[in-house]
Amino acid sequence: MRALADGEAWKRLVLRSMPTPAWLDRDAPHADVVLSTRSRYLRNLQGHRFPQTANQEELQQVLKEVIHATRNSRFEFSIHRHITSAEREYLIGCRLASPDFEWSKPGRALMLNEERSLSVMVNEEDHLRIQAVTAGWSAQTAQLLSTSCLQEMGRSLEFAYSSSYGFLAASPYNTGKGQRLSAMFHLIGLAQSKRLPSVLKALAAQGIVARGLFGESSRAVGAFVQVSIVSGILVEFIGATEYLLKEEREARSSIPRPLLIQRAHQVRDFALSSRSLSLADSLRVFAWARWAALAEIDGFGFHPRDVDAQLTHLELHASSDEARSGRLRAEYIRAILESG
Repeated sequence: MRALADGEAWKRLVLRSMPTPAWLDRDAPHADVVLSTRSRYLRNLQGHRFPQTANQEELQQVLKEVIHATRNSRFEFSIHRHITSAEREYLIGCRLASPDFEWSKPGRALMLNEERSLSVMVNEEDHLRIQAVTAGWSAQTAQLLSTSCLQEMGRSLEFAYSSSYGFLAASPYNTGKGQRLSAMFHLIGLAQSKRLPSVLKALAAQGIVARGLFGESSRAVGAFVQVSIVSGILVEFIGATEYLLKEEREARSSIPRPLLIQRAHQVRDFALSSRSLSLADSLRVFAWARWAALAEIDGFGFHPRDVDAQLTHLELHASSDEARSGRLRAEYIRAILESG
C-alpha cells in the first residue's frame, strides 16, 4: 500500500510540473459551451513510405528531416521522444497527443511550442500531424496558428501531393486538403432536454462528425462532444458552431433552476458517497459540476475552467486494474468536490 501511495504521489507531482495548455485560458470566448477549438493538418513527405509500411531507418530519416525543418522555427519547439506513462496520459488529456500515438516505436516524437497551443506528432498515422488547440470557440485563431506552422515547415519539406487526389494520406478518407477543424462542446443542456440525438443527426446530414472527449474511439459521455468537419471550409464550420451554441444555451435556459439544483446535488452526493467510479461516471460527475459551477449553485464554488483542467488529469487514473482505477477516481473526485 505504501508503494501504491508513493506512486500516486509521484504522478501528482508530475502533473503539477507539466505546463498548462493554452486552451485552458479562463478568458476564452464562449467557454460556457465550448472548451477548446482545434485545427489539424496532416502531411506526408514526398519520397517516403507511410509510417505503417516504412522500416525503422526510414522512420528515423523522416524524424531527422522534420527536426531540421523546425530548427529555425519561430515557435521554438521542444522535442519529446521518451516520456513516462503519466506524462503521456496527461498530454492525451490536454488534446496535445493522440491516444493511438505509439511513443515507444522508432522515429516517433512529439514537438510542443512553449505555450502548449501547438503540437506536432511525427510518424503517427501520417508523417506529420500538426495541430493548434486554442481556448474556447476560436476557430480563426486555431487555423491561423496551424497554417503558419505548416507554411514554415513547408519551406524545408516537400509534401506528397497528387493533382488528382490532393495531399496524400495513410487513410484514403483523409486524402485531399488534409485538414480537420474541430471544437470540444459541453452540450449538457441538449442532453437533459433529450434533444441531443436529433441535433447531432442534423449536423451529420451537413457532414459534421461528432465524437467523444478522447477522439474517434470514444463516446460522448457527460455530453462532452467533439464536433469536426474534414472539408476545411471555415465558413461551414462557423455556421455549425453558431447553431450549436444557440441550441445549447436555449436548452439550458429551458431547465427550471430548482430541477438543476436538485440534479446537481444528487450527482454530488453520489460522487461523495462512492468508493469507486468508472471513467464514464467520472465524466458525468464533471459534466454536472461544470454546469453547476456556471450556474453558481451552492456546493460548487470553483471556476468552470477548473473542472476543464481536471478533465486533463482524469485519464491518469486508468490502468489494467479497473478496481484500483475506480478507487483512485473516486478519491480524486471526492477531493475536488469537497474543496468546492
